[in-house]
Formats: sequence, C-alpha cells, structure tokens
Amino acid sequence: MADVVLDGRLNVDAVRSHFPALNQKQVFFDNAGGSQVLSDAINSIRTYLEETNVQLGASYNIGQKATEKYNEGLKAAADFMNASVDEIVIGPSTTQLFSNLSQAFALSFPDDAEIICSSIDHEANISAWVRLAKIRNLKLKWWTPSAEPGDLKLTADNLRPLMSGKTKLVTCTHTSNILGTIHDIKAIAGEVHKTPGAMLCVDGVAYAPHREVDVKALDVDFYSFSWYKVRQIFDKGVPICGVYGPHIAVLYGSQTAQQDVTSLGHYFQTPADTLATKLGLAAASYELVGTLPSILSYFGPDRKKTWSAIAAHEQRLQGILLDYLNQRDDVVVYSERSADSKLRVPVISFSVQGKSSRDVVEKVDACSDFGIRWGHFYSKRMVDDLLGLKQDGVIRVSMVHYNT
Repeated sequence: MADVVLDGRLNVDAVRSHFPALNQKQVFFDNAGGSQVLSDAINSIRTYLEETNVQLGASYNIGQKATEKYNEGLKAAADFMNASVDEIVIGPSTTQLFSNLSQAFALSFPDDAEIICSSIDHEANISAWVRLAKIRNLKLKWWTPSAEPGDLKLTADNLRPLMSGKTKLVTCTHTSNILGTIHDIKAIAGEVHKTPGAMLCVDGVAYAPHREVDVKALDVDFYSFSWYKVRQIFDKGVPICGVYGPHIAVLYGSQTAQQDVTSLGHYFQTPADTLATKLGLAAASYELVGTLPSILSYFGPDRKKTWSAIAAHEQRLQGILLDYLNQRDDVVVYSERSADSKLRVPVISFSVQGKSSRDVVEKVDACSDFGIRWGHFYSKRMVDDLLGLKQDGVIRVSMVHYNT
C-alpha cells in the first residue's frame, strides 16, 4: 500500500483505484454492512478457481500448489491479528464461529458457571451464549451500560459489579455496529482476568476495517471478525464482498483458552491440538482463504503507518458529518458525539425527531446516489430496549477510508 500513503497522509485517489466497485455512481455509505473489495482479492479468487481448484493435501503438482495457497492464507489471517496459525480458525461468518465455540463449551463449562453478555452487541455475539445458558441451565447476566443515548459505553467499571467467582465467560463488542464507540478491550480483559478461569470473547467485526487488531496486546481469550460483513457482491457469479476481502470470518483463541474447547471434529482427528481442528468443520473455502495475503499486501510493509493514516482520514470524514448532525436540535446522535478517532470509528447512527428513519433514508435514496440504511442491523436488543426505536430503528451512515 506504499502508493496510497504519501507523507503520512492517505492518498485517497490511489486508495480508490484498488476498489473497482467505486467506479460506479453509487456512493457507498453502508460499509458497516459490507465494504467493497480489493481488485487483487477478486483476481485471486478467479485464479484459484481456474488453476488450483482441487482438494488440499494431495501429493501431485496442482494439489501441492492449492495447499500452499491455502496455508499462505492461514498465515496471513494469523499475521493480521498478531496470532499464530494454530490459534485461529476460518469459517463462513462470525455468527457461525461463535455458534461453534458455544457448542464446544457445552461439555466443558461447570454446572454453576455464569455467563455475562453485553446487551449492546450484534446478535452474533449474544444468541450463541443465550442458547448455551438455556441448554446447560447456566446463569446469564446482562451487561448494560447507562441507557442514556450518549453514554452507551462498555467499561471495566460497569462490568465489575457483575463479576463473581463463578464467572466463566464475558462477551462484548470491540465497537458497536450501531454506535461506533471504541471500547477499551485491554482494560476490560484485565477486569475479566481478575477472576481465575474467566474468559473474554470479543466481536471485532465493526472494529477491524478501521483499526489494527493485536490480540496479544489486547489480552483477549477469543476474538472474531469477518473479512466481509452482511451482504454479498458478485463478479461473474463469484462471491467477493468483504472487509476489503471475501465472504469468510476468522476466530482467534489463545492457547490457554483452547483448553476449555472440546473438539467438534471427527473422532480420528487426533490430537485436536489446533483451533481449526476443534472448530473448523471443513467450512473454510479454499479460494477465499487464498485471497487473504493480498489484503495484507494492500496495507504495505509498515501496517502501523498505514493504519495511522486511515484513522486520521476517517476522523476528518466523521467530523464533517458529526459537526452537521450535532448542530441540529431535531437530531439525536447515538453514543459518542466526538469525531476523535481514539473514541470512535465512522459508524454513525442517529434519528430525526418527528420523522421515521425509513422515510428519511428513502428520501435520500430518491434525491441522491448516497447509499445509507435504516434498521436495527442485528443489534435488535439494543435498538428496541435501550434506544426505544422498535419501528424503523436508526439511520446509519458508515464510512471507511476509501470514502471522500
């Protein structure tokens, strides 16, 4: 990505040249629902299917090439998170990976274990744990910050009263896909780990497109994000949507936390000494995993410098919108109203007094090429119960670094 960072600033024209979908009139402000895809990732999928579409592990020439491409993809996925290959598993979605993880916990959790779930999360990091608590008759506690629209932030302080000696698992989001507020996961992890045996499971889907992910620095037990999001774009029949990449997700599990993960794999897959063996269930698409090195290449040799340039550009972007929204008396901005990139990412949700969110979005559709959305975006518990917006939900504008 050396061509898109000049003198420490993002060269947005160069950035946009890497994303062929941006050549259309449509202005993509729905990126929290699925960002556009790098041309190199698109080409990688096509090349894999044309040249190396065989089963992995074979000794013949093309089989070896296919296996090599797949393994390079696994290494890239691990590198992106500062993890090792035996600490990650690839799957079709974050929802599916969390579901698999909950099944693997079903046999290992003690009968008196307690689970704490954030109530402001996407349902992907809620439903699996609600189901586990129901199946095992475990105690489930809800972690709900202040109900004030501007103060919906998870902290170590508002988690602490819920913790007990029986706490086995705490689940939360790094950044809400509605609110955009960044939570201090390292501090939250520190609070969780004061209880011996307690683990932290984090949904990083709304964070990973905007900031560098370092699972070791965060000290998390489990962390997942999608290389895509909710929707799919097709190029000649090939699914290619993503957080700059394909329709797959990755889950990290620390070596210590993996000791509580019962294998879901076949009986003969022993020893089950990697997370992929335990939870993968052969669900990682070969051609999609093979695209992941191209995503890392996009960020260039100095990823920290690139992420810093992205954060600065996104701060300018969200500042323009937030300045406008904050000056209006008839608009409610949910959660963080500051444009500071240390506090939020450019996922901005609001409502307009006296108008339905659906009507506002449809009027924008009718008079412009701006692609924004209305709804609950699978954070339905928060939108219904905390924001009180059961009918049409919020208006969401979600930007990434290729927006201008």
